[in-house]
Amino acid sequence: MREQEYLKNVVTLKLDQKKCTGCRRCVEVCPHNVFDIKNKKAKIVDKNACMECGACEKNCPAKAIEVKAGVGCAAAMVTGFLRGTAPTCDCSGDSGSCCS
Repeated sequence: MREQEYLKNVVTLKLDQKKCTGCRRCVEVCPHNVFDIKNKKAKIVDKNACMECGACEKNCPAKAIEVKAGVGCAAAMVTGFLRGTAPTCDCSGDSGSCCS
């Protein structure tokens, strides 16, 4: 089985460090180690590893994280993997269907 690669530079993940309290919840719930804590604040260490599952946003008590969960990029990866094709979430068009 080949290893999955995520689409580069299309993730909708945003972190507002001013709101972050450093509670570490994002670090605990992220399945792909996207976050780390530096200087008592969350920091995105690997944005392209984000599969946009939404666990971080849903569990952030400070509402410092925003991500459009289930918008299509993670689904595009799975579909591409299963079909043996390159993943696409149609981010290049005007539709704004997933990654805008």
